[in-house]
Parts: sequence; C-alpha cells; structure tokens
Amino acid sequence: RQFPGCGNIVTFSQFLFIAVEGFIFEANFGRKKPAIPIRYYFIMVAMFFTVSVVNNYALNLNIAMPLHMIFRSGSLIASMALGITILKKRYSVSKYTSIALVSLGIFTCTFMSAKQVASDSGSDEEDGLQVFLWWLLGIAALTFALLMSARMGIFQETLYKQFGKHSKEALFYNHALPLPGFLLLAPNIYHHAVLFSQSEPFQVPGIGLTMPIMWFYLFMNVVTQYVCIRGVFILTTECTSLTVTLVVTLRKFVSLIFSILYFRNPFTAWHWLGTAFVFVGTLMYTEVWNSLGPFLARWRKRPKEE
Repeated sequence: RQFPGCGNIVTFSQFLFIAVEGFIFEANFGRKKPAIPIRYYFIMVAMFFTVSVVNNYALNLNIAMPLHMIFRSGSLIASMALGITILKKRYSVSKYTSIALVSLGIFTCTFMSAKQVASDSGSDEEDGLQVFLWWLLGIAALTFALLMSARMGIFQETLYKQFGKHSKEALFYNHALPLPGFLLLAPNIYHHAVLFSQSEPFQVPGIGLTMPIMWFYLFMNVVTQYVCIRGVFILTTECTSLTVTLVVTLRKFVSLIFSILYFRNPFTAWHWLGTAFVFVGTLMYTEVWNSLGPFLARWRKRPKEE
C-alpha cells in the first residue's frame, strides 16, 4: 500500500530466495543432475512466463481489474475441461457439481467485492466500437492465459507420472531459469530498493536489529511465499492438477474473505451465499460424506454403556 508499484522487486526477491535455497540444498551447488530433463523445465517456465505476461498485458486492453479477478477465478472449470480433452478423464456427477458450485461461489464473492471497489473510467475520448474491439481482444487474452495456466498444470502432472515425483527439483528450476529475465526490469527493481532503504526504521522484535521497515516486510513476504509455493509444488506431486487447482483456488478465496474482514469491507448476504456455495462444493469434491457414512454407521452400532 505504501509503494503500489513494488511488484517487480517483490517477485524478484521471491524467485531469488527460492533459487538460491534450491541451488544449495537441492542442486548441491550445480553438481546434482536433474531427474527430469531440463528441456521440460524450459517448456514449463515458458508457459508460466507467457501466462504472467498475457495476464498483465490484458489490463492495457480495457480490461478492468475486477473483471480480471473474476476471469481468473474460472481456473477450476478450465482445468477440468482440459483434463477431459487432453487426459481423457471422466468425472462423476458429484465432481462436476462440486466444481460448478465452487466456481459459482468464488464468482459471486469476487463480483460483489469488485462492485464495491470498481471505478469506471470515462470512455468518451475513444470511439465506442474501438473500445469494444480492444475489450474483446482483452477477453481473448484472458481466455488464452486461463487455458494456458490449466495446460501447464496438466503438463506438470504428466511429467511426474513419466519421471517420478521431484517437487523440490521442480521448485528450484521453475524459479532459477527465469532469473535472467529480471534484468529487463533492473531499473525498476533498483528504484524500489532505494525507496525501501529510505523507509522508516523498524526494530525487529526479539533480536533488537534495526532495519528499514519495508525491507522487513519484504523479508517476511519472501519467507511466507517460500512456505506457500513449496507446499503447492509438493501438492502437485501427490494430487491431480484439478485437485491442486481446487486447493489453490480455495486459498485465493480465503485470502479474499480475510481481506474483506481485515480491511472492514462490507460483507453482504451475497458474500455469505458465495461462501456457502464454496463450502458445500468443497465438501462434495472431497467426498467427505462418503467417509462420514461408514464412521456414523459404526458409531450407531457401538455397544451402549450400562
């Protein structure tokens, strides 16, 4: 909130930390040969880079941020559609219903939150048809990014089936290979590093070290991001791409709800309805009722105490 344009230095710091940690503990200072051929990692990184660039560029094509958020919450449906098309998977009716409920719930909450913060910019300086055509191009870009992101998840799932589970290795190469690309952003990163160094001093609790508060925030962000992304990569080795997408989408949903509560934004009846859809859809997807059934049956048959 203090430096809205600091996204590049945050992303670079996250990638650098994970790459250095992986280079030391996973790649053994470059002496360990990757289990998965590195050409596949280049493909994965190219997909990831493409998704990031297209998503960011869509904002320049008359796509408002609320619509951008809503579109990205459709990742579950995109992942399921590509799973059916590419992996020839078939799901039960309850799985289809659960994904639809979760997607509807997240869409409802995101849309209602977007309405609260949306500020329509004037478009009278542009011709209406031209604005609409640029908007259509933006929608096409978002759709492409959504499908490419889902394809990347399926590509990871296929690699793990072929070469085995190597989450730490994948985490390292997915963050080390894109590092040279940050050279293009070096001026912006350096500019914000100077701004961070000029922020107010902060004494770190427990150790008594004094440092600029923005560097402390950045350090905490990098550590928590490392924990988060490592968990996601472990999840990709244990679950299907659709399940991983569900968990990551739920994490985004929890972040949205926490943001609403923490910043005291209105939490309307529509938000409660969306939350209910997400909760019921998640329970249906995990088939918790099937697990509870036998447990409840055994509980009813247990011998009664005298």
